[in-house]
Formats: sequence, C-alpha cells, structure tokens
Amino acid sequence: MKRIISTPHAPVAVGPYSQAVEVNDTLYISGQLPINPATAKIEAADIAGQTDQVFKNITAILQAAGYNLDDVVKNRVYLSDIANFAAMNEVYKQYFKSDFPARAAFAVKDLPLGALVEIETVAVKSE
Repeated sequence: MKRIISTPHAPVAVGPYSQAVEVNDTLYISGQLPINPATAKIEAADIAGQTDQVFKNITAILQAAGYNLDDVVKNRVYLSDIANFAAMNEVYKQYFKSDFPARAAFAVKDLPLGALVEIETVAVKSE
C-alpha cells in the first residue's frame, strides 16, 4: 500500500510531486532543495549552509514518516558545481557517521531555484 508523506517542517513541493512516498516499509524522499520551510526561500548562499538545510528537510520528512537517518540506505546528490563536492562532504559526514548509506553524487547543469545542491533519499524501516 502506498502512503503519501507530507510535513510542514519541510518545504512544500515546487511541482506536482509528493515530499515522500512510502511503499512496503521503504520511504522514497523526493529531491530536497535547501529551502527553509519557514520562509519558503533559499537562505544560505554557500554549499555548506545549503547542504545543512537539505539535511534538515530530509530529517523532518524521515521523522514525519516514522524513520530516522539510520534507516537511510541510499542518497543521490546533485551538485550545480562538482567543485563543491568536498565542502558538501564535510556537512554530509556530520549527518552520517558510520554504516554509511550507498550514494551517488554528480554535477548537473542547473538546479531549481538556483540551488547549489539537491538530495534525494531512500530509507528502509529498521527492525
């Protein structure tokens, strides 16, 4: 059974998609931009601040669905500039300290709203 996840503690979708969808104890979180849900704006100008905001949004969605960061099995990181890879990693490792999820990270031509980073996540319910 499919369950749509939505929380006011993460930004509303900027298009026709859900914040997350849960199917069979697996949570698929749509790509999260560094939008502060309180202001509906990208406030951080640098990659570190934007990556931190993205993970705050992901964490809020995980919590709304009854998951946590330990349940994350895969992240896909989109960067507007691959030169930001190392700085993104510095923030990333603050959220994942061991038993790291699988991950892909690559540069794309542009991201919505001029963001520097977007991350989509898959989590599986722990037993």
